[in-house]
Amino acid sequence: MVAAVAAGVLVAASGVGVGLWATSGDDDSSADSTSAASTRSPSPVPTRSYPLSKAPRTIPAVREHTAERGPGWRPARGHRVVVDDPALADEGRLVAGELGLTYAGEQDDERDGDLRLELNRDAGANPESYTMTVRGGRVTVAAPAEAGVFYGTRTLKQEIKGAGSAPEGVVRDAPAKQRRGLMLDIARKHYSADWIEDRIRELGDLKYNEFGLHFSDDQGFRIESDSHPEIVSERHLTKEQVKRIVDLAASRHITVVPEIDSPGHLGAVLAAHPDLQLRDAGGGTVRGAIDISKPASAQIVDDLLNEYAGLFPGGQWHLGADEYQALVVSDPEASFPGLAAAARRKHGAGATVEDLTTGWLNDRADTVRAHDRTPRAWNDGFFRGGSVRAAEDIQVAYWTGKEIGAREPAVYLDEGREVVNYNDEFLYYVLGEPQTFVYPTGERIYEQWTPRVLRGTTAVPERYDDQILGGSFAVWGDLPRSQTQEQIAAGIRMPLRATVQKLWDPGTPELSWAEFRNLAAELG
Repeated sequence: MVAAVAAGVLVAASGVGVGLWATSGDDDSSADSTSAASTRSPSPVPTRSYPLSKAPRTIPAVREHTAERGPGWRPARGHRVVVDDPALADEGRLVAGELGLTYAGEQDDERDGDLRLELNRDAGANPESYTMTVRGGRVTVAAPAEAGVFYGTRTLKQEIKGAGSAPEGVVRDAPAKQRRGLMLDIARKHYSADWIEDRIRELGDLKYNEFGLHFSDDQGFRIESDSHPEIVSERHLTKEQVKRIVDLAASRHITVVPEIDSPGHLGAVLAAHPDLQLRDAGGGTVRGAIDISKPASAQIVDDLLNEYAGLFPGGQWHLGADEYQALVVSDPEASFPGLAAAARRKHGAGATVEDLTTGWLNDRADTVRAHDRTPRAWNDGFFRGGSVRAAEDIQVAYWTGKEIGAREPAVYLDEGREVVNYNDEFLYYVLGEPQTFVYPTGERIYEQWTPRVLRGTTAVPERYDDQILGGSFAVWGDLPRSQTQEQIAAGIRMPLRATVQKLWDPGTPELSWAEFRNLAAELG
């Protein structure tokens, strides 16, 4: 009982509120109890010769474990995986194959050694939460939604991989942050579909739920296109390959977030459409920048957004919007009189090139919003002042404070915007380490970063925490030949584990970095 109460106090101290956890049908806790101490001893009572169990050792670490006495559970030949809902068939078959069990589908009887997966449809709980009860020679994973059940099976898989068995007791677990991602730049460096699928499997086992694909940039356009085949690079992914990636991700409860960056970073598109290239007052071309004063420019980008909406069915869409080169000069109106004139025509006499660019972002947001997508854009695509403001529902992908006219993260948060953390100080793995970039280490992320550290190394005040939806590690291909695919997989291995630990639970980890690194080696 003391251990159970201590676990409940630990959860309360971490800021986890009532209603966060999923509840298990195998757990004797009353539905309205707020304490882990309400669990009663199972029947029959295990012999007291068993020591009190210890919490599972997993990445990310589980957030609460109520210790009990008993033998725990280990998989054996003849043990079954049973489900209480056909919606859990995919999760059941996957974990059965991984642990060498028999998938038995929906069954009402109980047998020794069963792993039972349940949906409790608890509308008040975090849909990614779960409860795992190990008791009486059986395991029950229960959650309000399929994602939570899946995460419970990931915890169990890691327990078996590391220790060979799951400890007796009850795990109650849920992520602190709803967005936990890896973004991959496949525009500047081509990656094989098999390599990407391997990363999806890795992310799933670590309880990530987003995988970003930046597939259009100055150096390449890397996914097959039916609407504009002329823009596609020689080395690219076919739509069939992408569909397999998206389906694999969905089976791991990972949303693939596509990014077609505009109005900058469109060099591969403009190579096939030079008439849409932005030119300055002297007639010089501007690398990667499309002329947003031309209706045909909006048309080609919208063609692509509409086309790929059918390929990427997830609810998120990244619109880019960073580093538009028309805005890095001292006087955009003088340098680009065509854009200035278009701004005045569209937004009024005092409108600027910044206003026209914000209007472009809003129009592209309208395009993806029509497909029920939530738009996202890099923080340097949001501008100070102006007569045109970015739509309120466009999430801020905060990556840097190095841009011209850089604003502190608190400025975006004070506007009420939701933010996803891509802090380039910690979370940017830029191939070749150009400029001031260095390859991030898992140790530094683990010891110094939290989701509230949006820029540099300083955290924003705690009052903004709810507006920070989560974060994403990012792999950029600036110097694509600097590392092979295998080197990249090895290089991001520990940073990915450290990042998800801090997104799942931003508090100070219980394990030291050396212990965490050793655990990662044990778990594979």
